[in-house]
Amino acid sequence: MDSRKLVRTLGDILAPDTAKIKAATATLKSDFYPLPESLSVLLQLLVSDQGVPLRQIAATQARALIPKHWKSLPEDQRPQIRQHVLQKTLGEDQQLLRHSAARVITAIAKSDLEDGQWPDLFDTLVQAANSETPRHRAVGTYVLFTTIEAFGEDMSEKMPQMLQVFSKTIRDTQSAEVKINSMLGVSRIAILLDGDDDAEVLTTVQDLIPNMVDILKQAVDAEDEDRTNQCFEVFQTLIGCDSVVLNKHFGNLLQFMINIAADSETEEDARTQALSFLINAVRFRKLKVQGLKIGEHLTLKALEIVPELGDLDVNDEEVTTARSALMLIDVLAESLPPSQVVVPLLHNLGPYVNSPDPDRRKAGVLALGTVVEGAPDFINTQLHEILPLVLRLFDDRDDSVRRAALDTIMRLAEDLAEDVGKQHAKLIPALVKHLDTAMHKLAGADDKQNLDTIKACCNAIDALGDGLDSEVITGYLPELVPRLTRLFTCPDPKTKAAAIGALGAMAGSAGEGFAPYFEQTMNALANYVRIKDSEEELDLRCTTCDAMGAIALAVGAEPFQRYVRPLMEATEEGLHLDHPKLRESSFLFWGNMAKVYKNEFKPFLEGVVKAIFESLEAAESDLDVELGEEAADLVGKEVIIGGKKVKVSAISDDDLVGADEIEDLDAMGDDDDDSDWGDLQTITAVAQEKEIAVEVVGDILTHVTSHYVPYIEKTVEIVLPLTEHSYEGVRRAAIGTLFRLYAAVWGLQPESSQNWKPGLPIQQKPQDEVSKLGEIIATATLALWDEEEDRATVTEINRNLAATLKLTGPSIIASPSHMTPLSEVILDILNKKHACQLDMGPMDSLNDSLDSDQGFGESSEYDWMVIDTALDIVAALSQALGPTFAEFYKLIEKPILRFASSSEAYERSTAVGVMAECIRGMGEAVTPYTSSLFKILMHRLQDEDAGTKSNAAFAVGLLIVNSRDEKEIGKHFNTVLARLEPLMQTEEARMKDNAAGCVGRMIKGYQEKMPLRMVVPALVAVLPLGEDFEENAPVWDAVVHLYSAGEPTILGLTPQLLPALEKVLGPPEEQLDGETRGKVVELVRFVHSKQPQLVGKYAGLVEVVRG
Repeated sequence: MDSRKLVRTLGDILAPDTAKIKAATATLKSDFYPLPESLSVLLQLLVSDQGVPLRQIAATQARALIPKHWKSLPEDQRPQIRQHVLQKTLGEDQQLLRHSAARVITAIAKSDLEDGQWPDLFDTLVQAANSETPRHRAVGTYVLFTTIEAFGEDMSEKMPQMLQVFSKTIRDTQSAEVKINSMLGVSRIAILLDGDDDAEVLTTVQDLIPNMVDILKQAVDAEDEDRTNQCFEVFQTLIGCDSVVLNKHFGNLLQFMINIAADSETEEDARTQALSFLINAVRFRKLKVQGLKIGEHLTLKALEIVPELGDLDVNDEEVTTARSALMLIDVLAESLPPSQVVVPLLHNLGPYVNSPDPDRRKAGVLALGTVVEGAPDFINTQLHEILPLVLRLFDDRDDSVRRAALDTIMRLAEDLAEDVGKQHAKLIPALVKHLDTAMHKLAGADDKQNLDTIKACCNAIDALGDGLDSEVITGYLPELVPRLTRLFTCPDPKTKAAAIGALGAMAGSAGEGFAPYFEQTMNALANYVRIKDSEEELDLRCTTCDAMGAIALAVGAEPFQRYVRPLMEATEEGLHLDHPKLRESSFLFWGNMAKVYKNEFKPFLEGVVKAIFESLEAAESDLDVELGEEAADLVGKEVIIGGKKVKVSAISDDDLVGADEIEDLDAMGDDDDDSDWGDLQTITAVAQEKEIAVEVVGDILTHVTSHYVPYIEKTVEIVLPLTEHSYEGVRRAAIGTLFRLYAAVWGLQPESSQNWKPGLPIQQKPQDEVSKLGEIIATATLALWDEEEDRATVTEINRNLAATLKLTGPSIIASPSHMTPLSEVILDILNKKHACQLDMGPMDSLNDSLDSDQGFGESSEYDWMVIDTALDIVAALSQALGPTFAEFYKLIEKPILRFASSSEAYERSTAVGVMAECIRGMGEAVTPYTSSLFKILMHRLQDEDAGTKSNAAFAVGLLIVNSRDEKEIGKHFNTVLARLEPLMQTEEARMKDNAAGCVGRMIKGYQEKMPLRMVVPALVAVLPLGEDFEENAPVWDAVVHLYSAGEPTILGLTPQLLPALEKVLGPPEEQLDGETRGKVVELVRFVHSKQPQLVGKYAGLVEVVRG
């Protein structure tokens, strides 16, 4: 082999000539790298006196070729080569080249040590790390670090000795590089630690954390950007280790990081990295953070940073300290209970929103908007104070404050649409006012300030639309539609899109009320259905497609009919325009058409299903990413970027360094080159498209069920594997669609097969195909459910399983093999031990949190949603299993009682409501639990929370009527009546209705124990029930029962009862179920037979008698 030619060819890569680089690359790959001699030449070049760039290329390429060619080199030459490389590296001046050469040493060692070669390497490295020469110490510590990285657990026996070295070198007084390398080495050891098995090593690592903090502080104080970045990377690595590594110093570390972030004199990059650490710490160690009760402090310190945003747009993507502080507040609100984040934030907003400084007013209202998504339920309880404040700032004299207030209005409307919508009379006129002002002042396509205001107003109107009744939104159409359609001609495409989106949202809410504007709107939108000459036009086409789908749902099938075929053609074309969002919009439009036209969608079904299946089967390449030497700690691991797990690979045999990479060698870690990240975004777009596509499959099969039958088998074949997709959005959508498929297929059975009976073993079997499908879906669900770490996915599984049990009974869990794992998962969730409820890492994180009694403290709203939906499954199971549920109740009684005794009202209310459902489901089988249930329910009848009291009244009534433990019931009978009495006078939280239902059940079950002369007048006085129509059944059942028995009190109250009878038999019809209505009609006829003149005074009752 011509070694000189190889060196010349490598040199050509350095030339600023693309053609020469490509030719050199091809030559190296075809003529040299297949030959073992090429490795020998590259290693000789590495230890030569050639220029640094050429030796850098040689090191990188040699490392890639070592696994392939090292053992092919003559055995007698290898020791000499090893020694030369090591000695040259020890003497190298350039740090980057030292690091590259160190990785060559590690690659050789990995090959040699497998064969028992180079046994003295470790001792040599330890000696170098302890050398008097700083450069030698730098090389020794760095190669030790890369060796741990490369060998992993195979180095476990050497860990104590390496830690002994690092414990010394991490305090190096001459070389910052040595200290950083030591930090890197300790972090790699930390990754390998198992807290249970490596107690001594763990203690040593923990004791070194303060030294690491000192090194970071020194780097920050010295404004040494490179070393600061390396230190922060180490701490980010430690967050991903076994939680015990940081636990000892975790609180102090959080305080240290927030102090860096809050110091305005510190370099911005260091501050944003400190905030990034805090964000990940809260995300992955939320239980620990919650237990330290540091959430309030972090929130308020982050709030102090937000005013630095100044005139910058909060929605820009550039990373700044202020934007990172807002992100930290967002993550805190999402991860921690409201009492630790939202409550202190609200308490401390005053000095911000009332400040004379507009930057502080803006910061206050932005922070308020930021926490809405994380704690919507709590924010909802404070809306009466929040909305007036936001509306005041919406009229602020400063434009940036007004924009921030507008952003917060939009966030409130997105997450609390219905409740915020109740304030439409204040909000919409305010939005119109600011929209008019901005439109009037608009000075063209470059007027960013007014364009931003217009877009924000449109987005807020869009968000508000979801929370308004059709009658309400229809009343605003005359003033909103002309303004928005005028914006269709705005020169700015994004403003145009915002207006179209807002109009589509209003149409969707207005329903048939949009009909007068239908034709003119469709004509205006027609201009954008086929545009495709630029990225901006394709974005606008997406919004138009979405808006037209919403309009179709509003006006219905017949008016929209003439637009269907051309729009189906346009959306089909959209699949081929290389625009991911347009593909998603096409799928969503098809789903809307299926909803509108149902079985009439059949002509399009074959083509639509084919296109969606192609999307779902599209290959997602396993993207391997090389991020450079300093990201080598990620090799072999998966990182998440934009929701997509991506594997980071080691350098492959085919890796070559191009000129653009040579430039990066001089500034390793430079983030300006986004070529790799562009590929990652493409992969992410494919996953997001699949998420939408599989959701649309669910829409289509739900609404076009009878014609979808030929595609069911293929649907299962394609969708089932997606439950294991790396992107959680796809997993959630796949699970939802599978359960919708089961419901759809269930509905195709004869009615006799759909009439299920509670209990296991199953009594009324569904058809064989349905049973098989249920078995497949249940098996896939249980496999995912048990180990799923994403809260939202677990919540989605819970919701779907609960809804399916209510619809189809026990059929979905009919297999004997399903109940045990199902019970275990539910119990884990209720005990807060499920994978999605734990801090990231091994099980010790659970022990750490639960041992300190954090596990059953408050929950963030997202965490509670997991439990809440699991309790929905418990309630649904009780109905599906009937009396056989009593065995399952044994397992979950303790956690339910715990929630029923919680300090949080929403937990008590939910748990008591679930108890009621369990009692109803078990029927007489509840008898063994009568005593324990009464004990808690009697307390809850006096609860300070109205919802809890109301649910307790409902539960007590069901317990009294179902239990056969008459002795226990007798003990509490009079106390129950006494505690129900004030509830009968209370309108809040359906309390009066549930109390009345309880009284009705007590009358029917234990008439002889009831003081009827006192109770019956009180019951008649609250009729008819106005909220909880379900409770009409026991109430009127009791009334009919008393009439049948000729009870004198009720007979004497007939004149007072007749108006209630007239109302309850009138509209709305859902006041009474069919069986109860029949009884009440017979009661009216009975009374008429006795007192026709009295009944004759009520026209509605006369009609009932005649009819």
